Amino acid sequence: AKVMDKTGKNVTEVFIKGAHSALSACNQHHIKLAILARRSPSCGDRLIYDGTFSGRTISGMGVTAALLKQHGITVFNQDTIDEAAEYFDKINTSTP
Repeated sequence: AKVMDKTGKNVTEVFIKGAHSALSACNQHHIKLAILARRSPSCGDRLIYDGTFSGRTISGMGVTAALLKQHGITVFNQDTIDEAAEYFDKINTSTP
């Protein structure tokens, strides 16, 4: 991952630390589903901003979304709340 701020400063390490903090919280609380902010360089689950600060998006996942997914946490965004609800119902009915 590489994340730059508007001034061109590399802020990747801060994003990676934040992603690991989110993963730690998910693990501590046994979270299996996360609803994150769409298009964010940290939380985007399908599209992320392209880094030009022009509002354009590209296919991809943000730093936190990717890390959570790599560790088995299913990620949704605010536009996919209905899918998240269906998934939540599914995992709650299949767990004893």
